[in-house]
Amino acid sequence: MAKNIFVEQVDHIPVNRQRVELVERKGVGHPDSIADGLSESVSRALSQMYIERYGRILHHNTDETQIVGGQSCPKFGGGVMLEPIYILLVGRATTEVNGERVPYRTTAIKAASDYLKMHFPNLDVGADVMLDCKIGKGSVDLSALYETKKLLANDTSFGVGYAPLSETENVTIETEKYINGDMKKELKETGEDVKVMSSRVGDELSLTVACAMVDRYIDDPDHYQNAIADMKNVIADHAVKFTDLDVKVFVNTADNYKDGIYYLTVTGLSMENGDDGSVGRGNRVNGLITPFRPMSMEAAAGKNPVTHVGKLYNILAKIIADEIAKEGGGDIYEARVRILSQIGRPICDPQTASVQLNIAKSAKFSKLKSEAERIVDYWLENIGQITGKVVNGEIAVF
Repeated sequence: MAKNIFVEQVDHIPVNRQRVELVERKGVGHPDSIADGLSESVSRALSQMYIERYGRILHHNTDETQIVGGQSCPKFGGGVMLEPIYILLVGRATTEVNGERVPYRTTAIKAASDYLKMHFPNLDVGADVMLDCKIGKGSVDLSALYETKKLLANDTSFGVGYAPLSETENVTIETEKYINGDMKKELKETGEDVKVMSSRVGDELSLTVACAMVDRYIDDPDHYQNAIADMKNVIADHAVKFTDLDVKVFVNTADNYKDGIYYLTVTGLSMENGDDGSVGRGNRVNGLITPFRPMSMEAAAGKNPVTHVGKLYNILAKIIADEIAKEGGGDIYEARVRILSQIGRPICDPQTASVQLNIAKSAKFSKLKSEAERIVDYWLENIGQITGKVVNGEIAVF
């Protein structure tokens, strides 16, 4: 076992026992989430293309996607797009192998287009979006590290994970998934640009939901208001399945019916009318934004899944924390994991792997410590498993 795995006991008030807790989740249609999704889809497509052609994933990072909002004119019964949304795919990739050019650009454009078509049914990708690709050749220094096949970290960075999720965090995730999932069967008026902000004070949980509404499915203001009322009811009914907290739901609170202000869109996406998006400004790898928890500011989406520790260590920290908490059962209130790389060092041998355990007074720390060390050691030795799962779309990173 590596000597740089450190497990310690800490004593603090667990998040779910603190009086106040704030949690945010940006849905799949939020501009920042779209940037993340596009970056990750391009990385996966490049990885698969490289594997098919050369039997391995070649150097690339596509984590700089930018979205510039378009212009639209929504209205009840159906409006129009005035100016297309501009999406710029940026990053680095291996563009030539043994003197032969690689179809990296067509691969990237197709992956991005397919992603938009799959997730946003009210968006006319051909007419409403301008896709541009400025992915260039990777850094020679980083490529040299990558080509050693020794899987050396290509950055000095850290990953952060924690477990288990609190009730507030779990409700936040499940609420957004429901809105952009089964709820669409009942309320087709709702778009994919959703944000859920949760505020728990004591035993009271307030869910503030922003949801873009699709104009073509809404006849008039009364129809809109009825759809919002229906949303509140079904969201509340769904949320209480995951918590015993007293849940209150608020939807599109910026609306002002008296002044004719409604969150109405043509495509169900706010990026149609000026809202911009960037990679890394949204959810962390656990799908949440959690100011009451330790977090990394690293943008995981789009980074290569072989040696980029900004991606791998955040995923790894989450997996390790989840497993430690699960193995500890009710004896572990919180498990916090932080893993630090050092550029040029093997990714299976981090500079520091820190685990902090907040445990029950009746629990035996020595036993939990040994189990945590075993789990960390196992996953560091088997970190390569993460690469395949990422490329196959089995692991979400936002």
